[in-house]
This record gives sequence, structure tokens and C-alpha cells, in this order.
Amino acid sequence: MVEDAERAGILKPGDTIIEPTSGNTGIGLALLAAVKGYHCIIVMPEKMSMEKVDVLTALGADIVRTPTSAAFDSPESHIRTAWRLKSEIPNSHILDQYCNPSNPLAHYDTTAEEILEQCDGKLDMFVAGAGTGGTLTGVARKLKEKCPNVKIIGVDPEGSVLVHSEEEQNKSHFEVEGIGYDFVPKVLDRSIVDKWYKSTDTETFNMARRLIREEGLLCGGSSGSAIAAALKMAQELEEGQRCVVVLADSVRNYLSKFLSDQWMCEKGFLSPKPPKNIKPWWWDLTVQSLQLPSPLTLAPSLSCQKAMEVLREKAFDQAPVIDESGEILGMVTLDTMLSDILAEKVKLSDPVSAALCKNFKQVHLTDHLSKLSCVLKSQSFVLVVHDHTRYEADGSASQRQTVFGVVTAIDLLNFITAHEQQQSQSPSKCSI
Repeated sequence: MVEDAERAGILKPGDTIIEPTSGNTGIGLALLAAVKGYHCIIVMPEKMSMEKVDVLTALGADIVRTPTSAAFDSPESHIRTAWRLKSEIPNSHILDQYCNPSNPLAHYDTTAEEILEQCDGKLDMFVAGAGTGGTLTGVARKLKEKCPNVKIIGVDPEGSVLVHSEEEQNKSHFEVEGIGYDFVPKVLDRSIVDKWYKSTDTETFNMARRLIREEGLLCGGSSGSAIAAALKMAQELEEGQRCVVVLADSVRNYLSKFLSDQWMCEKGFLSPKPPKNIKPWWWDLTVQSLQLPSPLTLAPSLSCQKAMEVLREKAFDQAPVIDESGEILGMVTLDTMLSDILAEKVKLSDPVSAALCKNFKQVHLTDHLSKLSCVLKSQSFVLVVHDHTRYEADGSASQRQTVFGVVTAIDLLNFITAHEQQQSQSPSKCSI
């Protein structure tokens, strides 16, 4: 994409490259920008790993983070933000991997040729994850030309709209990075895909960990998605037939994510291990067992000063901020508000929406206390939510969350000790 833009006279020395990305393409662009002397600005959602941010920063790129929840056509999305920056910064360009024909063409000319050479031109199945669709589309087109009977398998995470699945219904969030979107990129040719496989986060990350542990392949999460799909789809092949799978990412970008047992447990992709392999009596009870009091919630328009007064009066350290529709906007805590005020980031008269903390963890009412205890190892509080489906007047349905409470380590400890004290004070039963 960079070389084509240079040949076309679009990119000139000293220009700025801006790219909305999940980070992997951004790292490649930042590397080229560093070598060729371009200024680089990478715009990516907050969901993407800090390892990507660190690598991009080391390469000299400027990073702009956007809300993960922002839809692709929202002004806050990474795509719209990138185009806004382009309109504000002179001599800046967006190579736009989502629409740029050079994206799939690069894989048509290089990746596909490498695969054909390594396989002596004989191939029966090709499996790849779909992000922008550049790899999948470019390779598939060339393979279909050279091996007309090859089966092309595209991998898309549950929650992505590249291909719909009846099973996922209203799910929209997924943790895997680099594949899946809430829109269909123009470079993705879905007609060339013979079958789609919808991957789950649980199988994705556990398969990626297996690839590392059992095969010594230091791959990332989307590689786990691709292998999970290949193991399923390859069952349709006969003995002796060939299946090629693209492992498109490295574990380097996810050291603090799926490689971490703590992260896997917090997300519910791995069952917590009890201390000394002995389950405490409360281990398999649900969060609902805590019988939490009704939560204190704040409106986003409430001033920071009033919010601090309310929190102190009610003896709370934190509270969720909920808008009129019931959507959870974030959390506010006394500590973060005080820090922001002292740092002059916000004023006492500013609404609490200006001091939101969005980096917080959630558990569901049906989650086990074992998971809650795992999350509380690294968090001072956890928001307890309950999922429900909301139907609009037009019949459309959307998945919503209701705040059920806020729980801290003290709440869990009080529940455990109260139960154990009650048990110790109960008269023992004896038979005469």
C-alpha cells in the first residue's frame, strides 16, 4: 500500500500516514514510516493490547485510542476519528486497508505464490481469519485460479457481522483481536469463500495456548481461531489431502492478555484453580448468593462536586454512571475524581461524565464466586450486571445490561466469614 501510494505520487517525503487499525497492520505501517521518514498516527480501539501500543510508540508512531463500543459509523469510532484527523492535519493520508485494492493484491502476488510453491501447486483446503479480508481475499483468488477445487474457509468470531450466525443472536462483543468487525470491509470478497466458521473466544484463546504449549508456535489469538476452524473443517478431507492454515499474528502483542491465567479467568475463558486444589465451600456458589444491596447510581449530568458529596454521605467509594436509557457509561470513584481535580483535568462544576473510569471489570449474577475472587485479586471493585434482551417498537432486539450492584473484596470476605461464624455457632447434632 505504501509503495503504490509512493508510485502514484500521493505520499511525499515528510508526509503523515494515518491509519485506523486493530494494531497489526498499524505496526507494519509504523515500521515503514520509521524507515522511510514519514510521520505516523495510528488510531485504534481501547480494546487492543498495550503491547501493541508499546511497539507502535517504540517505532515513533503517535497513538489515538477510541471507545471499543463505538460503532464503525459513529464519530467516536477509530475509522471516523482517523478521517477527522486527516481533515485537520496538512499533507496527511489514509492508506485505508479496508478499501485499498493493494491490500488483497499484495497477498495475491506474494502470500498465495509462497503457499503454492511450498505445496507444489497442490492444495485442497485453505483456512484464514477475516479481518479487513485482504489476506483471505487475495490468497483465495489466486488459489482458485491455480487449484479450482480448493475449499476456502473463512473464520469470523461470534459477534462480528462479516457473516451472521443464528446461534450468536444479539452478541456483539468479542475479545479476539485482528479478525472480525461490525461492518463489512470493501476489500473482503465474501463470494469467494466456500464455508464460514464462527469461532468463540473460549476456543480461540485455549487453542492458541495449546499451539504454544504443544507445538512451540508463539502465535496470537486469531491463530487459535484459524486452527480451531481447521481442525473442524479438515474432517471433511480425505487422507492425503492438504490443508493450509494462516497463523497471522504473534504472541508478542498479547503477553498481558490470553497468555495470562489471571486474564483468562477474569474473562471466563479458564476456570480458576482453588488454592491447594481444594475447593472452598463457597467456590461454586453464584454471585447472586451475596445478596448485594441495591446499587447507588449517578446520572452523567451530575456535577463532580455533588457526586463526591453523595458518595461520602452514602459511604461509597465508587458508583456506576447510568444514562436515561439505562446504558452503563462507566464508573466514577472518589480517588479518580480527586486525582483528576488536583491535576486540573476536570473542575468541581464539570459533570461526572468528564471523570469516567472505563477500565473496570464486570461479573454476571450467574458467575461463580470463584471467578469473582479471581477478578478481585487485581481489582478494588467489580460491577455486577445482569443481561437482558430489549425489544424495540419495530421488533428489533438488542442485548442490554442492568446494574445489579458493586462488590468489593470486603463484601466477599464478610459473606464468607458471616456464614462460617453462623456454622460455628449452630448447635452440633448428636444422636443418643
